[in-house]
Amino acid sequence: MYLRELDSAYSLITGAAGLLGQEHCAALAELGSALILIDINSEKLSEAESRLKANYPDCEILAFTVDITSEEEVKILRNELEKINIFPNILINNAAIDAKVVGNKIESTRLENFDLSSWNFEISVGLTGAFIMSKVFGTQMAEHRISGVIVNIASDLSVIAPNQSLYEIEGLPKNEQPVKPITYSVIKAGLVGMTKYLSTYWAKDGIRVNALSPGGIFHNQSPEFVGKLEKLIPMGRMAAADEYRGAIQFLCTDASKYMTGQNIVIDGGRSVW
Repeated sequence: MYLRELDSAYSLITGAAGLLGQEHCAALAELGSALILIDINSEKLSEAESRLKANYPDCEILAFTVDITSEEEVKILRNELEKINIFPNILINNAAIDAKVVGNKIESTRLENFDLSSWNFEISVGLTGAFIMSKVFGTQMAEHRISGVIVNIASDLSVIAPNQSLYEIEGLPKNEQPVKPITYSVIKAGLVGMTKYLSTYWAKDGIRVNALSPGGIFHNQSPEFVGKLEKLIPMGRMAAADEYRGAIQFLCTDASKYMTGQNIVIDGGRSVW
């Protein structure tokens, strides 16, 4: 059996307090890995840590509030972990900004209105942050000859364009309709490109790098949105958040020991149509 437990592993997860981040943590805790939770939101991070400790009382869990867009903060984290003899051998780059329409407030997501500050901020978190984390902790894995795994969380929008009709609001003129912003597609496609680059860069150091591209995850979205999206999915439904646990376990264990540089798309078949 190729799937091995991770009871000697330390897994570092960015965006650990988010919806998928907590599921990634649970997936690794199920196999016995110790967890290092990273998030910039200290309150939500504390809640996620408490929830995981309650569900996995035997799991060693450390939590750090870190801005992954700051290389200095990431290096401080690495140094703090080294002082207590912790060298992560699994890194999941999950942190991202997902712009949404909130209540009656429509964010300026349209390309013609999208400002440079939003572009820079969203890319700094979703793409630059993943680069910094990979640079610091991937280099550490290579220097200490730790056989490691890096998983970049992309999206089905890394391989297809967003269908902007999903976000349309009845009664609004075209130039005021919200859209999935360009940054989301650029970031997710960029993560797949980074995955391929790093997979060959560190292959001889025993570090495997793959991407996971989830499809739409149900999280109390409006019935109108869900109905429109489900029509685009051959399986006829959105994913449950916990349906990606098996993929994370596969990518982080010997079950995928001959896989690197790949992008696994799990989207109910949406990208096939």
